Amino acid sequence: MQKARFSNSKSFFGFWAVLCLLGSFALNTAHATNGYFSHGYGIKYKGLAGAGVALRLGPLGPATNPAALAFGKKHYDVSLSFFNPNRQYTVTGNPSLQPGTFGLAPGTVESGSTLFVIPSLAANWSLNDNTAFGISIYGNGGMNTNYDHPTFGFKPTGVDLSQLFIAPTLALKAGAKHSFGLTPILSYQRFEANGLLAFGPFSSAAGKLSNNAHSNSFGFGARLGYLGEWMDFLSVGASYQTKVKMGEFDDYAGLFAGQGDFDIPANWTVGVALGFEQMGLAFDIQQMMYSDIKSVGNPMLPNLQRARLGNDNGAGFGWKDMTVFKGGVYFQTSGGWTWRAGYSFGKQPIPESEVLFNILAPGVIEQHLTVGFSKALRGEKEISFVAMRAFSNSVSGGNPLDFPGQQTIELKMDQWEFGVGFSF
Repeated sequence: MQKARFSNSKSFFGFWAVLCLLGSFALNTAHATNGYFSHGYGIKYKGLAGAGVALRLGPLGPATNPAALAFGKKHYDVSLSFFNPNRQYTVTGNPSLQPGTFGLAPGTVESGSTLFVIPSLAANWSLNDNTAFGISIYGNGGMNTNYDHPTFGFKPTGVDLSQLFIAPTLALKAGAKHSFGLTPILSYQRFEANGLLAFGPFSSAAGKLSNNAHSNSFGFGARLGYLGEWMDFLSVGASYQTKVKMGEFDDYAGLFAGQGDFDIPANWTVGVALGFEQMGLAFDIQQMMYSDIKSVGNPMLPNLQRARLGNDNGAGFGWKDMTVFKGGVYFQTSGGWTWRAGYSFGKQPIPESEVLFNILAPGVIEQHLTVGFSKALRGEKEISFVAMRAFSNSVSGGNPLDFPGQQTIELKMDQWEFGVGFSF
């Protein structure tokens, strides 16, 4: 069994140097697939459409299930993904222009900022025969839009949200076939909004509503996990991530409900994996509790009529909880090749009644199709690749701030992603 020797290891300090560099780089990324969560974390997991809570696929496994680390030996994993979201909205029908209404200019407007580079990295070490330690860094985001258009009367219009997670993990074996893991999560996020000044009369703090550059916040949470081999061919896994409690975005206290509060929602995943000779299957169910976060889950109406933006019951994006079903298959061929494919489906979280605010955050993707492979190299090194296609999807609804039937707003998005990873 490989023992931990990282206290004086050059590779350990090299890993941390890369971690810090990519950590700062990651803050410029965006990743909106299942709501604003990624469809998977790590190139191998992404190749299975994010499935794998009952698998051990490398050092970034704790982002899915901390227990996956217990049986791993010293290993490092670095990956880079190129993410291409294409977002637009279309307004049909002229505004009524009646007093007290808030109509939009008709037409189709596409968002800029269509290519993002997303790094992630992780490492794990075995401390003794039954205990392993690891650390990983990865990101979330995705309510990024950039419309060069006065959508709400001022331009540019859009938001920029980035979230960075640093996740140390301790995993323990329980016998030869079971393990448990715990990951304290340290999180940093930043946010910027532009073009929302027209909502000033609805805000509790109009000076902290829009065009205040990036605002920052820090927070913490945790993920727990279990992984067990119940039969020779059957493994079962489960993990739960608590709500990540974040500090408020002070510069946007007049926008987000709770005086700028923007916690990261709790989520859970359960799944099974079936392993046969040189091939296997994985199936996961994941749920994200978006509705528990007031700034995300509060509806626009009637909240906009009863409370000011930024108050505890102020209007939000109206997102519902999202449940995603993920399935993947892998098989091995001669020459050290492993091939993967996956498909996931989850009903997007935006109701038809909430399309107006969600012009800023059109997270309407429902289906992902993925393919990927790994090639074993000399010295336990491995290179991996993944391609993801998120099929075009849309949601339409009326403008809730104009007369019923006067205007229809359609939100639309499709995505591509290509990623490459190297483990050693």
